Amino acid sequence: MKRLPGLLLAVGVSVGVFFVGGAHAQQNLLNVSYDVARDVYKDYNPLFQKYWQEKTGEKVEVRQSHGGSSKQARAVADGLEADVVTMNQATDVDFLAEKGLVATDYAKRFPDNASPYTSTMVFIVRKGNPKGIKDWNDIAKPGAVQVIIPHPKNTGNGRYSYLAAWGYALKQPGGNDKTAQEFVSNWLKSAPLFGSGGRDATTTFMQRRIGDVLVTFESEAELIAREFGRGDFEVVYPSQSILAEFPVAIVEKVVDKKGTRKVAQAYLEYLWSKEGQENAANNYLRPRDPEVLKKHAAQFPPIKTFTVDEVFGGWSKAAATHFKDGGTFDQIYVQK
Repeated sequence: MKRLPGLLLAVGVSVGVFFVGGAHAQQNLLNVSYDVARDVYKDYNPLFQKYWQEKTGEKVEVRQSHGGSSKQARAVADGLEADVVTMNQATDVDFLAEKGLVATDYAKRFPDNASPYTSTMVFIVRKGNPKGIKDWNDIAKPGAVQVIIPHPKNTGNGRYSYLAAWGYALKQPGGNDKTAQEFVSNWLKSAPLFGSGGRDATTTFMQRRIGDVLVTFESEAELIAREFGRGDFEVVYPSQSILAEFPVAIVEKVVDKKGTRKVAQAYLEYLWSKEGQENAANNYLRPRDPEVLKKHAAQFPPIKTFTVDEVFGGWSKAAATHFKDGGTFDQIYVQK
């Protein structure tokens, strides 16, 4: 197997279909995903394996690879043979579409813009909230608090956090791009370092005890509780935040080469099943299914959200304006 840089989780070679005595015995899938989705798919994979074996009589092995979303997309472009990608921002799947690895109309091949669940950005604070953090304004005061986030340049978690802060500033009375840039600049000055991904940022905050507030996906709060216990932090919901969507897609050339298109398609489709939606809710991702969402309403407090399309004109425009070389992030970072 070709060794590729930037992967946080080593995976075995995914080799397609095995034949034993002429019988169709087992298929293998590789799901290349973003950093904090480990538990989501660790729980989802056995559900799908059981469903697929009952439906077809075939066994399927699913391997996972996790890291910063953009790094993972580049790894796939560089030759990591993913059957499916399950990312946390559209720009990474768009990048693979530009490379001819993913269909250009991938967002139309599954429901809900090919995003089986959603989330939003929230604040994780120390127990008792000693800094009194309630909203974005409270973490945009240089010197008042230390903010921990993943790197906005190359992680989906970091980009969502950056755009959430920018969008909040735009929506304030008299808000415009100039005031938003100043607001985000002040916010980033409060970051002593950037994590390499969502999990790294969480480890920095929880284990290394650096920072006063961690900005991360709502779903990460439950993963923190499972790993570190519930008594050491609190979740603070800002007055408004960004709607995070998590697009999925088939890697066309790989599934055709390996003969895994049928099972790869089913693997992604099953994310919208009742079991798949329950799994999302159990991992504190907001399910698309209204019945499942209603069932779990207690764990998803209402929050006013805005989308990347509404505020920034879509991911392509947002990425070109803010995250390409020389964009607003680079301008702010030079000042920082």
